[in-house]
Amino acid sequence: MTDSPEYLQRIRSLAASGDFLARQSEAPGELKDLVSDVSPGELSRSPAPGKWSVGEILAHMAEDEIVSHWRYRQMIEFDGAPLASFDQDLWATLGDYSSRNPHESLELFRLMREANLRMLQRLTPEQWQRSGMHAERGKITVEDLARHMAGHDRNHIEQIRKILNKT
Repeated sequence: MTDSPEYLQRIRSLAASGDFLARQSEAPGELKDLVSDVSPGELSRSPAPGKWSVGEILAHMAEDEIVSHWRYRQMIEFDGAPLASFDQDLWATLGDYSSRNPHESLELFRLMREANLRMLQRLTPEQWQRSGMHAERGKITVEDLARHMAGHDRNHIEQIRKILNKT
């Protein structure tokens, strides 16, 4: 599944301002605050046919953080490493996102994010510029990916706010 130019522009726009590591650090707590008082039924409700529920979005975010964990390390260890893309809809089906406990998905996201941030905060300037060749997006650096993930968080947090009418 190829990212549309509109999607990539939205992610870049959402990540453009502020400290991207601080924004990544804040995301798990912000998500927890959004879903802590929401019923399991509401978390599993699809907002429209073919659209992910809040629980499915949280499962996606957890698995995307796992993918980022691997990509960061591949780029740092092997400058220019090939970085495969993945079909998020296929992963949602294979991972049975609709049956997952949203709070467990959020906890997995939080733990993976903390591990990634611990590593990112210790990188040298040279390591931030190590790169990989993403199958769809071309050459990206560790910094590019970290910024992208901050925008990805904002995108999904806004989606969740909208679904839960907490805008």
